[in-house]
Amino acid sequence: MKGIRWLMLLPFLGILGGIPFANRVTPYILGLPFILFWIVAWVIITSIIMAIVYRFDPKVKEED
Repeated sequence: MKGIRWLMLLPFLGILGGIPFANRVTPYILGLPFILFWIVAWVIITSIIMAIVYRFDPKVKEED
């Protein structure tokens, strides 16, 4: 699983690359405009991705 660190590109692409496609206000999700919900969702997804990368990164196991 040497390529697990490539997962760290997903939050970058999701937040910065997805903003032009999600740039609208009208659908409200959980009381938030869509663009704000998009950013908050990607912050949560980023935390999950970083936990996965930490869990499966072989260099972390070598240090322990």
